[in-house]
Amino acid sequence: MKKEKPLTENDILKYEIAEELGLLDKVKETGWKSLTAKESGRIGGIMTKRKKSKANEQDNG
Repeated sequence: MKKEKPLTENDILKYEIAEELGLLDKVKETGWKSLTAKESGRIGGIMTKRKKSKANEQDNG
């Protein structure tokens, strides 16, 4: 039995993006490993874009 780790900020963002892309049900049923490379890459790309945007907002205050 796996212990559930507390979600990090990155995990929360990843789940939010998966939901927006309509992939959350797939992830919940079969796990992150079931995503195609294209789907995973899309989530990662959007995460990177949002992190950069957030960092720029903080820098520009």
